[in-house]
Amino acid sequence: MNAIEAPEAHEHAQQLGEEQSIWFKLSPLLKGNISNPLSILVQMAERYGGVVPVNLGSERVVLISEPEHFKHVLVSKADNYIKYFDGLKPIFGKAMITHDGALWQKIRMPQQPAFHPDAFADYIPFFVAAIKTKMEQWGDYAKNGQSFEMVEQTWTLAADMICKALFDRDMPFNPHVVFKYVKTYTDVQEHKGIRQKKQSGEQFEITEADAAKAVEAWHSVPPAVMAAPPRDHREKTLLKLIEACVADPSIPEFDQQQAVDEIKQYLWAGTETTALTLAWALYLLSQHPEASARVIAESEAVLGDREPTAADYTSLVYTRSVIQETMRLYPPVWGLIRVADAADKIGNVDIRVGDRIVLFGYSAHHNPRFWDEPEAFRPERWMDKSAKRQVKYSYIPFGAGKRSCIGGAMSQVENTLALALLLRRFRPEYVGQVPAPLNATVTLTPKGGLMFRMHEL
Repeated sequence: MNAIEAPEAHEHAQQLGEEQSIWFKLSPLLKGNISNPLSILVQMAERYGGVVPVNLGSERVVLISEPEHFKHVLVSKADNYIKYFDGLKPIFGKAMITHDGALWQKIRMPQQPAFHPDAFADYIPFFVAAIKTKMEQWGDYAKNGQSFEMVEQTWTLAADMICKALFDRDMPFNPHVVFKYVKTYTDVQEHKGIRQKKQSGEQFEITEADAAKAVEAWHSVPPAVMAAPPRDHREKTLLKLIEACVADPSIPEFDQQQAVDEIKQYLWAGTETTALTLAWALYLLSQHPEASARVIAESEAVLGDREPTAADYTSLVYTRSVIQETMRLYPPVWGLIRVADAADKIGNVDIRVGDRIVLFGYSAHHNPRFWDEPEAFRPERWMDKSAKRQVKYSYIPFGAGKRSCIGGAMSQVENTLALALLLRRFRPEYVGQVPAPLNATVTLTPKGGLMFRMHEL
């Protein structure tokens, strides 16, 4: 298969930062608190209620933060609210993640078996192989005492797990380079800064050419995966399912370009959300050594010195709870965006066709009406059956309803096993600012990264 042709000049390179993009328009609302820009939106929700319409330029954005309204948009009237992916199509093309309706279902259904929990047992040895590769790198860091940025480390680990488990490939690309492409493109604030600095004639480091180059380089990654030699010649992989779809005349929409774009979404969206959760979990555990000790004790009790199996995942109860609590405090996708496709009413607000609906999951995750001590890191809250019952839809790290993230359950398996194995050998020491400042772009990232040093136990 020929590599995908690069886009013309800087075409689409800056779409996330275009003035018409909702990501660009939301950025003025994310100022005021340097360490946590989302606090402004949280205060708006507290002051004005669970449905807050805001006029931003030529568009109306409706900020919703109540679980009942999440259910309304994502479940009860899901067909009235379509996905919003302006600015991300240069990255995902026509992948399933950008579609709705019958076409979305037609593309998603044949891929679903790869994400059934029964398939995870086959993946675990490949997750472990990737984790062991990462441990060798961390062993070198521990010996020379150098510090490193954790999100890049967890991103490269997640990419390796995806390639090995889902595609039956060793990574045919340099994941550290690809990570930089991802970061260059999705940092909306940088894109806005480019525009502002250009207007004032200032010099700046990141240019539109850089973003264009990132997109161009990204286009070469999926074809490289498909062209790489199989690792173990397995028949039951996601890549095999995708190839079968291309060969199936009953799915004419699933052509070779669709296959390429599906791989894009798994190597970008699936990898980034898993990586951010694991990085934030390591940050939280570094600030709570008693919780870290409990993860180590559980790993030793359940696994001993052996490698994990599928049966062990359910026994790693506390470690799983750490991952769930991390996604509550730092949901990788802090806000889902939908576009109203029909007139409706949410709460006491009339919804117009074309309104951008921001489902502000971060606010619900931090709301004291739904969570005891919402700002506290308490993994045990997920284990305590006597605790205040969780309000349904007050926790939506993977969305909800029929369009919830296809890989959400697998991501939790990846991260639980990674924590159990990595902490059994290392003590990661966070050496950055406390609390770590946030950067709320498309995902919830640490501003400036999370710097760590590694100590081998």
